[in-house]
Amino acid sequence: MEKQIYIAIIGDIKQSKKLPERDTIQIQLREVLEQINKKYVNELASDFMITLGDEFQGLLKQSKSIIHIIEEIQMRMNPVKIRFGIGVGEIYTTINRHLPLGADGPAYYHARTGIDTLKQLEKKSKTHLSNILVIGERDGTINYELLNTIFSLLYVIKEDWTPGQLNVISELTMCGDNQVNLSKRLGIAQAGVSKHLLKANYYTYANAVMSVENEFMKLGGS
Repeated sequence: MEKQIYIAIIGDIKQSKKLPERDTIQIQLREVLEQINKKYVNELASDFMITLGDEFQGLLKQSKSIIHIIEEIQMRMNPVKIRFGIGVGEIYTTINRHLPLGADGPAYYHARTGIDTLKQLEKKSKTHLSNILVIGERDGTINYELLNTIFSLLYVIKEDWTPGQLNVISELTMCGDNQVNLSKRLGIAQAGVSKHLLKANYYTYANAVMSVENEFMKLGGS
């Protein structure tokens, strides 16, 4: 019998105890996760929800939108910084669609290892440049080294974005608009939109995101 592979995502807010207005941030995160659950309802095996004060998790049964889900959470929660552990593998227990707590299996083990490894790397070296780490079964289906290298490059690109560039890219990413409609909605000239995108290396970023998406698509989905 063929294994059913899932993708578990555990998110963790960085330095949450030092953030002002933690209650407000948790309310915002809960609202963002509810939006994700509605938008990607057909791709989730278990909804995203806050599991601890600083953590949240969800389980995907399809791989095609994983990078978009993570990017959308990050953009909607900006400037709050979040690290993500992504685990690829099986789930051994019964899956409750509306309650991820209690689910158990390699997918979650790997996601937890990803979070813990990121925390350790951040403590040991300030030069570690990534907030996403994917770990999974070494069966040759996908290239984890490639994915983690691209995630690191994406992190470096995004760290240089100005608030204006981030605003334009967030709108473009989440709404899927063209530059003409985007410029009208933001109230800036189309040339201004184009300038923001070029200076932010948006097209390099978009190509890298597409490469991540294509690699994850090799996992397929139910």
